[in-house]
Amino acid sequence: MSEQFSKLIKILNEKKYTISTMESCTGGMLASEITNISGSSNVFKLGYVTYADETKAFVGVNKKLIDEYTVYSTQVAIDMAKTCLKNANSTYGVGITGKLDKEDDKIYIGIYDSINKKEYIYEVKAGKGERINKKLNVVNFVVNAVLEIL
Repeated sequence: MSEQFSKLIKILNEKKYTISTMESCTGGMLASEITNISGSSNVFKLGYVTYADETKAFVGVNKKLIDEYTVYSTQVAIDMAKTCLKNANSTYGVGITGKLDKEDDKIYIGIYDSINKKEYIYEVKAGKGERINKKLNVVNFVVNAVLEIL
């Protein structure tokens, strides 16, 4: 996986783009993987871990969206992406929310591209196995999605 993150950091540095994250179910793993790569300090602006619903609202996620759709929704995932992007003034924002309890649990991912003013929304299954493996599956999906957008 570090090869994909190295590629991400290289491209972001070359283009002088930045990225911020707001994670719930992945518990900061995406931010951790990004910051494991040399050169990430030039491109990584902010990483929130907002595990509790009220924490998401506290940092700026729209409470009405949480109340209407629950935190397990694409609507909240994209608002998480936009919120961290706005708070950090970054080029890209990533929001991840969902459950990791069962094989069929969905993870909701939002990526916002401020250059093209474009939203990317994904619903993925975390997969089988232990919780750590499910997190790794999600984080791997996200880094590949961001690379495709770039």
